[in-house]
Amino acid sequence: MYYDADADPRALEGARIAVLGYGSQGHAHAQNLRDSGLAVVVGLRPESRSRSQAIADGFTVRDPVDAATGSDVVMVLIPDHDQARLFHDGLQDVIRPGGLLLFAHGFSIHYGTVHPPAGCDVAMVAPKAPGHMVRSTYREGIGCPALLALHQDTTGTALARTLAYARALGATRAGVLRTTFREETETDLFGEQAVLCGGVAALVRAGFETLVDAGYQPELAYFECLHELKLIVDLMYQGGLSLMRYSVSDTAEFGDYESGPLVIDEHVRQRMRQILGRIQDGSFAERWIDENRAGRHGFLARRAAETHQPLEEVGRRLRAHMPWIQPVAEVPDPGPGPAPSPAPGPVAAAAPVGDGG
Repeated sequence: MYYDADADPRALEGARIAVLGYGSQGHAHAQNLRDSGLAVVVGLRPESRSRSQAIADGFTVRDPVDAATGSDVVMVLIPDHDQARLFHDGLQDVIRPGGLLLFAHGFSIHYGTVHPPAGCDVAMVAPKAPGHMVRSTYREGIGCPALLALHQDTTGTALARTLAYARALGATRAGVLRTTFREETETDLFGEQAVLCGGVAALVRAGFETLVDAGYQPELAYFECLHELKLIVDLMYQGGLSLMRYSVSDTAEFGDYESGPLVIDEHVRQRMRQILGRIQDGSFAERWIDENRAGRHGFLARRAAETHQPLEEVGRRLRAHMPWIQPVAEVPDPGPGPAPSPAPGPVAAAAPVGDGG
């Protein structure tokens, strides 16, 4: 783990930094770096919906390739599926020799959809929090933890400069854990799919439907299987499983021990191993790349269908009467996504374990 004492801010003294993207992570990186005294330019396409906000926040905004031109550090914070097109459209030609190319997720490097120039350093600073928390904790003087990885150290200064970036972001206040591009990518995708997004969403929906199919009120099923989940997760967040079990009733704790293994049994664990295998061998990445290359029609159809399932309809109705949770009446439409990207070439089945770091 690295902390403030391990990161020398002088490693980026006088550097010009291009932050490409101004979404959840982009706005936090740009503002935190600027508040730390660094010179920041934001890179966005002319049609970007974030452009007006970045300008209103006082940043110079240029096309991503123009923003990167002449910059000492380039942080790529656009979605994974857009990165291959951006590099193809000229970014790879303007990363200067000796420059530092940064990512906040290892997908494009690990799976080979992006091939950075040989003469630059390539590293990762990946905050373990959404952008609004990266920003708010910085302003509170706390910071949030992050991951760091080196993929390419041409200059011999990649670690020092990446740590200086992490410090300017506020991450070294909380601690920065060193990892590799492979480890970060595969664990991140697995966590999203098996637990945090896919696993939890499927478990909540299955519990809701089990109660409704058994004749219980949908509203009651919503409260038990979705609404109260936040109470449990908050306890885990603060003190792990132990605090959660200390805080619930003895009946709930006994039910945890009795029924949890029946839900997450060896069959489920085997499915988790299959999910991890698809991530490790590159087949999940290949499916996602192919979906984007073909126009994302299946993905967008699934997104639309999921927003109208009974669980969601019941939830919207109930949340409208709970102003204290600051309900979101309509989730913003993220748009259709990018145009099909140029073929990035075959996805690497297995990257070297060390990732050059």
